[in-house]
Amino acid sequence: MPVYNEAATVASVIAVVLQQPCVQELIIVDDCSSDGSWGALEKIAATESRVKIFHHEVNQGKGAALRTGISKAGASLVLIQDADLEYDPNEYETLIAPILSGKADVVFGTRFAGGAHRVLYYWHFVGNKFLTMLSNMATNLNLTDMETCYKVFKREIIQKITIEENRFGFEPEITAKVARTEVRIYEVPISYYGRTYAEGKKINWRDGFSALRCIFRYNFLR
Repeated sequence: MPVYNEAATVASVIAVVLQQPCVQELIIVDDCSSDGSWGALEKIAATESRVKIFHHEVNQGKGAALRTGISKAGASLVLIQDADLEYDPNEYETLIAPILSGKADVVFGTRFAGGAHRVLYYWHFVGNKFLTMLSNMATNLNLTDMETCYKVFKREIIQKITIEENRFGFEPEITAKVARTEVRIYEVPISYYGRTYAEGKKINWRDGFSALRCIFRYNFLR
């Protein structure tokens, strides 16, 4: 769980995550928050043995926080969870089911395959579909939601991959690198409760252009 200035939601998200029977450990990386998130995390970690917290002295971005967190993972499956309330941890069992049944090695949750979702920005939807299409053309996958937060990996797969992107470029980067390993990839529908910018959403148009760069870089320059 990467955290950056999510003091308003992080405790609530952690509580729901820890309620899931499949959760053996929760690794949280605070990416130099300035709103009191780190103090809240210290209090939670002091009373919950499954929570392991790490802190970046300089803000680097979501990808950098994931790089730190994934390197510390010890459980057999690694699932990425944001620290806001956009994704529902109650859907973990659905996400990990294809791996537990022996059908998949990696699972992407898709917001565009029938799950409940909050109605928000049209152009974000268009941008997501466009980036997913370009990624699919480069990887020859048929994903419907490359930019989804919910991705699940067998630990031995994700820990063999070097994560280079520090921000949201993690999504197209990891998709390209997973595609090259020729592992079995599944998608499952998930619900999505997106936030507005006033509510704390952080991704912006610059990250869209960065995703284009990453699709080209990690598919054609490697």
